[in-house]
Amino acid sequence: MAGGFEPAPPLEGSAAADVCIVGGGYTGLWTALRLKELEPSLDVTIVEADICGGGASGRNGGFVLSWWAKFETLKKVVGAEEAARLAHASADAVAAIGSFCKEHGIDADYRHDGWIWAAVNRAQVDSWRSVQGALDHAGEHPFVELTPDQVAARTGSPVHVGGVFEPSGATVQPAALAFGLRRVARERGIRIHERSPMTSLESAGAATIVRTPQGSVRAGCVILAMNAWAVRFHEIRRWILVVGSDIAATDPIPDRLTGIGWTDGSCISDSRLLVHYYRTTADGRIAFGKGGGAIALRATLAGPFEGASRRAATVEAAFRFTYPMLADVPITSSWTGPIDRPRTGLPVFGALKKHPRVLYGVGYSGNGVGPSYVGGRILASLALERSDEWSTCGLVDAHVKTFPPQPLRFVGGHVVRRAIEQTERRQDEGRRPGRIASRLIRLAPAGLVPVRR
Repeated sequence: MAGGFEPAPPLEGSAAADVCIVGGGYTGLWTALRLKELEPSLDVTIVEADICGGGASGRNGGFVLSWWAKFETLKKVVGAEEAARLAHASADAVAAIGSFCKEHGIDADYRHDGWIWAAVNRAQVDSWRSVQGALDHAGEHPFVELTPDQVAARTGSPVHVGGVFEPSGATVQPAALAFGLRRVARERGIRIHERSPMTSLESAGAATIVRTPQGSVRAGCVILAMNAWAVRFHEIRRWILVVGSDIAATDPIPDRLTGIGWTDGSCISDSRLLVHYYRTTADGRIAFGKGGGAIALRATLAGPFEGASRRAATVEAAFRFTYPMLADVPITSSWTGPIDRPRTGLPVFGALKKHPRVLYGVGYSGNGVGPSYVGGRILASLALERSDEWSTCGLVDAHVKTFPPQPLRFVGGHVVRRAIEQTERRQDEGRRPGRIASRLIRLAPAGLVPVRR
């Protein structure tokens, strides 16, 4: 593989561990590292279906964000005091990830240049006002208001007509971060088996057995760190909607970026429900993403959630709309991946009802790079049965409303998405959305940022 990367050996034969983590993405790796930090003698094994970072952790846009934009929802779910604590913890996590990369020599192109939450049409202006009001009431002030001229200058495009800046945000090369965490995990004695998909999960008295095609792990505690792939479990599938997100990228164009004034590493997103999100890379590319892609029908995720984006032309059109002055810059690559979205847009942590020592952390809703660091702390404390601020936090066993069963969810999801697309297209054209569409979009789960509906 490129860069001397060699896959870890697949699991073969019978093995035992204190904790077996299913999934070698950010959540699984941060959890494993935290477990070894708290109890260095603990025997921890990770089994990964692909390679570490082969799922959402290696395919995302590289936005390392806090939960400040989710403060209103956090407050509803966990209460005002806990919402503030978790939002601060998520912002601290962004900085901690940068420090971890520096300490361990992980070249993940970490750039701590903040996040711009922008508006690209009049309907999107002040989308942040409600959360700002809630934050002001709580005595928190993470956002800095930008004038239209300032946001246009900082983003490199006059299409942006308003926005706020949140300085805690950062960007990374996502796969490089995952590979770096993997290296450190192995250095700390964590056993990793790649190309080892879990085929079944079985109770064995006080233990649980994780089976793979060629082996098994018997563990006192199992942690499901599977992102959207956790929908194979019915009790999780009931409250998770899996939706694709697609990204397209240009070749390096550093001189063109300098020419339009987009010169730092800030990440940018607009205020759509089917969010547009974009950033530059360390070598001068633009990576431009669009949410609200394929909707899952089955519990097995493949096809539209793998490989090159089937919506590359749609993503490219969004890029051209946002940066019309770069009309001659070609798109040279694209990819896609699944997003696990509960109605709240916030992750949920807990244990399977019939298996109290099988834990899970699911539902990052496209904002998992930074919050997975917090998730690792929550899951490690739960696994070790510690009584601390992580095991007792409000995201553990949080009540989440379910979605309709399939195929109603699939059909209804397409109807709602069509209404959102129609509404957002009309808003781009300066027209009011239709009444029926406006009612339908209220059924959509929360996205990256709060959106007027």
